[in-house]
Amino acid sequence: MTAVTQLPRCTRGTLVSVEGVTGVGKTYLTRHAITLLDTTPSLLEEFSARTDTPPDLGSALLRALREASAGDPFLRGGTPTAEALVLLAIKRRDLDAVIAEIAGGRLVLEGRGVDSTAVCQAVLLHPDDPAAALATATALLSLAASYRPLPDRTILVTDDPHRAITRAQRRDRCVFTDEQATFMRSVCALFEQVAATDPARYRVVDRRTLGEHDATRLIGSLIQNTDVELTCVSEPWRGPQAPCMYCGRPQDGLLTGD
Repeated sequence: MTAVTQLPRCTRGTLVSVEGVTGVGKTYLTRHAITLLDTTPSLLEEFSARTDTPPDLGSALLRALREASAGDPFLRGGTPTAEALVLLAIKRRDLDAVIAEIAGGRLVLEGRGVDSTAVCQAVLLHPDDPAAALATATALLSLAASYRPLPDRTILVTDDPHRAITRAQRRDRCVFTDEQATFMRSVCALFEQVAATDPARYRVVDRRTLGEHDATRLIGSLIQNTDVELTCVSEPWRGPQAPCMYCGRPQDGLLTGD
């Protein structure tokens, strides 16, 4: 007689991304939220924060995007489809850098993950067609998921776009053009639409209804108490029978023996 034994829960850590349009305060709030956690997570900083990173493939690709965008604050170089693929490649490189930490059970916090790439590039491809932008954003996320797992939890920090634009201009000591402000408003709206399509993964922190203190505490709680079942995850391109990329166990979920 063959006995069937259910495999235990995966021992890996959690991957959490924090998303939102520039100026919503996600970096500021998240830094304060981290001080409320019982343990300090490993951090993957967002693109704009990487000014002095060691030379590697990810930093080289990011440098090429910056040069091609000629100072555009949103890294727009005029070829949004190609830029989307480069940005997704950088996000795969980011995951490679923390696989060992996730495998060791550590919480990893990612600023601007694949969701930001999908949403921003979708708006660039369809600036005047919200429905097409939403379809493209979800398609880009599916593409990303074909070669790297999506975050276990995505925290979307959102706000009134005008307030976000005002904060970003004050912080960066700049004035956005009308086109740049319109782009930000479209990205903000699309982020909320994408979040609504995947309520199991997304948690929304809306600063239109939450003050700074409450928003900080909520982000800290969402990071600390990620209510997801940490199942094994295989390299998507290797197929469903591939072992977990973190703990190495087979992916059928069962062990059999006589």
